[in-house]
Amino acid sequence: MPSARRNDTSACSGRAPHRSLVPHDRKTMAALRLHAATNDDSTLTALTSNVRLRPFCASDLEAAQALSAGVNWPHRVEDWQFAFAHGTGVVAERDGSVVGTALRWLWGTDRATLGLVIVSPALQGHGIGRRLMTALLQDSGRRNVLLHATAEGEPLYERLGFRSIGSIRQHQGISAKTARPALAEGERLRPVDRHDADVLATLDVKAAGLPRPSLLRRLLNEEEVVVFDRDGEAVGFSVLRRFGRGHAIGPVVAPDMASARALIAHWCHLYAGNFLRIDVDAESGLPEWLESLGLQHAGRVTAMVRGRLPPRGPACGGWALITQAMG
Repeated sequence: MPSARRNDTSACSGRAPHRSLVPHDRKTMAALRLHAATNDDSTLTALTSNVRLRPFCASDLEAAQALSAGVNWPHRVEDWQFAFAHGTGVVAERDGSVVGTALRWLWGTDRATLGLVIVSPALQGHGIGRRLMTALLQDSGRRNVLLHATAEGEPLYERLGFRSIGSIRQHQGISAKTARPALAEGERLRPVDRHDADVLATLDVKAAGLPRPSLLRRLLNEEEVVVFDRDGEAVGFSVLRRFGRGHAIGPVVAPDMASARALIAHWCHLYAGNFLRIDVDAESGLPEWLESLGLQHAGRVTAMVRGRLPPRGPACGGWALITQAMG
C-alpha cells in the first residue's frame, strides 16, 4: 500500500476553522488513513497526474459548496456543514483547488453510507471518482455500505461491488395550500418532547436500517419535529429543516401510508406557498399524491448496497430520507 507524501498530511493546516466544524481526532486520523491508502498516481492520465487526495477539512466547505453548485446541486454551505459534522471524507485537489469530494458516515459497528461524491465536470471520466470511492471503501473495512447513485455514477458503483435495491424519487416545488391532515379517533400530531428521544430513535433504526441515535438527537433538538401519536403512544414522526432552496421534509417515519401522509401534509399546510423538498421511495405510493400537493417529480436516484443491510423503507416505516447522501 503506497504511503502518503509528507506534505499531504498538512493539508488541513492554516487558520483554524470555527470550533464546531472541526472533526474529532479519530475522524481526522481515519481520513488521513484514507488519504495514505489511495494516493497512487500510476494509473492517472496526464490531465490528472497532479491530482492528489487528502482529508476533507472544515476549511474545504466553501470550495465543496462551489463544486456542488457547479453540477447544479442545491446545497448551501450550511448543508455541507451539517453533513460534515456527522462524518468524514476526502477531497481531490489539483493545483491547490478542490476538484472532487466524497463523504462517509459510519452508523454503529457494521454499517455506513457514502455520498456527496462530486468531480468537477472538466475532469470527469479520468478516474478521480473511482479514487475517491476507493479511498472511502478501503477505510470502511467490512461494513455494509449504502449509497444513492445518479445515473452517471451507477456504472462505477456497480464495478465497485454495489447492487441496486430500489430507487428514490425527489419531489420539490412550491407547496400548495392544503387543509390540515384528517386524523382518526385516538390519533393526533403533537410537538416532540424530551421523553420521546429513545422511542423515536428505535423507530428510526427500524425504518432506515441504520443505527444513528446521535444524528437523530441533533435533529430532535435543533429542527422542527412533529410526532404522530396513536392512543397515547408515539408511533411516527417527521422532521423539517432548512435545506437548499427552501426546506426539506425528512426523515418521515410512520406505521402506514395514512399516517405518513398526515405527517407530510402537516408541513405542507404550515409552509403553504414555500419551497419544499422530500425524497421518497419510488414504490411507496406517495409520488402521485405529492404532485397533487405541488411537489413535482424532480429526479430519481438508485439505492445501492455493497454487502447486506436489514430491510428498510416503507414496509419498515421509512417513508422519506434525511438526505440522499446520508440515507
